[in-house]
Amino acid sequence: MPTDFDDARDGLAPPGGPALRLGRRSLESPQSLDEVLLYRLGTYLALAAAPIIRICEGEFGISRREWRLVAVLAERGGMLSSELALACGLDRARTSRAISSLAQKKLLHRQAPKADARQVRVSLSTTGLKLHRQLWPKVRHHHQLLLEGLQKAQRVHLENLLDGLYRQAQTLGEHYADLPKANRHRGRRVPFDGD
Repeated sequence: MPTDFDDARDGLAPPGGPALRLGRRSLESPQSLDEVLLYRLGTYLALAAAPIIRICEGEFGISRREWRLVAVLAERGGMLSSELALACGLDRARTSRAISSLAQKKLLHRQAPKADARQVRVSLSTTGLKLHRQLWPKVRHHHQLLLEGLQKAQRVHLENLLDGLYRQAQTLGEHYADLPKANRHRGRRVPFDGD
């Protein structure tokens, strides 16, 4: 499953915080964290997403993760919670928590099919659709402002690069499929012993 960068803002590059070292860097042979692709992307995301987080939380009372679910449901219609998790690139536990929060805020409806009570079908409520109609133009405008720093040919090239990176990430995901499943709680409990 794709990495969830929703928490990328935590500790990487808060607004007004330290910036990445600009200038000569090497993706080919990184010598520091500033030169590692995922760190650079995460730091960029933290910086670029800060205004959207403020808009989501300050104006609309939802998290960026909740916004992701709202946007996908607005575009694709109702779906099972497991399908929504996959479409959003989130694990099922995070998706379930976001669904519960959105239901409490009356932004979506949950319905358990009779055949399988473990699965929940979710769809946006009228209020959720209204929120999407109000928030989407702000997100789209921010997207356009971010791209203003690039010429049209650079934007097309960036799109192609991102597609290529996505395909390579999928290939690597399949290659590493036999690795143990991530256990974030274990990382907090077991100290690294250096051996």
